[in-house]
Amino acid sequence: MAYPFLVFLFIFRARRGKEEHERLRERYGYASCKRTVGPLVWLHAASVGELRAVVPLIESIERFGLNLVLTTGTVSSATIARDCISERTQHQYSPLDITCSISRFLDHWQPDLAVFTESEIWPTTIHKLAKRKIPQVLVNARISDRSNNRWMNCLTLANTIFSQFSQVIAQSEVDSERFCALGAPWVVVGGNLKNDVAIPVPNLHELKRYRTMIAERPTWIAVSTHQGEESCIAKVHHMLSQHAPGILTVLVPRHPNRSNEVEREMKKKGLRIVTRTSGHLIDHDTDILLGDTIGEMGFYLRLSEIAFMGKSLKLKAKGGQNPIEPALTGSAILSGRFVHNFQETYQKFLDSGGVRFVDDEKMLAEYVLHLLKNRSDLKLMQDSARKTVSTMKGALEYSIEMLDSYIRPLRLYASLQRSHHYHSKILSSKNTSH
Repeated sequence: MAYPFLVFLFIFRARRGKEEHERLRERYGYASCKRTVGPLVWLHAASVGELRAVVPLIESIERFGLNLVLTTGTVSSATIARDCISERTQHQYSPLDITCSISRFLDHWQPDLAVFTESEIWPTTIHKLAKRKIPQVLVNARISDRSNNRWMNCLTLANTIFSQFSQVIAQSEVDSERFCALGAPWVVVGGNLKNDVAIPVPNLHELKRYRTMIAERPTWIAVSTHQGEESCIAKVHHMLSQHAPGILTVLVPRHPNRSNEVEREMKKKGLRIVTRTSGHLIDHDTDILLGDTIGEMGFYLRLSEIAFMGKSLKLKAKGGQNPIEPALTGSAILSGRFVHNFQETYQKFLDSGGVRFVDDEKMLAEYVLHLLKNRSDLKLMQDSARKTVSTMKGALEYSIEMLDSYIRPLRLYASLQRSHHYHSKILSSKNTSH
């Protein structure tokens, strides 16, 4: 019933920079490019984080000689996709989970295999794929406490939907148990693909320039913060400045489109702020460096050795953020206690001493100050985090192994097609010469 009115929603989102106006038709299943010849894999990743996690998987499928259509749901992920996919992969915005849109998409692309990531469960899409007998695999699969409770409250519907998956490759044992309870017929534990992703190397010239501007100033970073947490970070900065003169806080909101809002909030609290996009120099009076760019988390994390993970400190912003990236870049990790979306991961870091939980702003300030003044404790946390993440690799190799039974027939079909095309060209040239 809402379908005719969705165009107004998309136009509104486009004006706010959340959609590409010239590509809105893709949301309705209209393709903006031709389908490539031969077997095709459809891979869907919701946003930037999911996309980065499956890029190595995409590259592996491409090396098998197969073509892909990659769908994502955000402008930022589309921007990243342009830089990290080859000519074998075509990018489209994900179609609406409405019968006419998804049918139009499937009619054009005719995928031979559908691969979804993490917690992308779209009932109409799953139903239409099952009706066309297209295998569906959920990789790097996870399900949050909140989503699990919702599905369990409508278990009959959940069983109908989840039973359509040919396979689920879960991130953890907890996720595996949940998917099994919801009706998925074949579930294995493969680990988290994000653990195997190499952190993009930042622009070394820019990194050196910023490090020179920061010089010897004590620095810490708060990443992936959500609404309500930035005010906490401002309080922490004020507390730290009383004991660590000249301290610089690097603040990177989870959603860069909130940067203007965050900047206004920091200024109201009397803090002097420089944004990454402004190009202004960081001087001794700068309190906050605001990371307002997309795809530069590796750059920001390399500006400090102490990282606080957002979405964890306040009840309105809870669930946690994955600590893998800061661990890979050598950070000592601090977090609030609301991390249930990544509870197994955090437990491993907690057991090894690579992460410390804080209850409030005061405790966060105390931990940051302690690590700034105690180099040995800082190094111990950094080393523990590195060792922990090194034991959590292997998900990519395992996922490829699990996908092999679906990929191998497509590889054979593609090989036969190429062979037939080659022999047809030979015969054609011979007939021409005669």
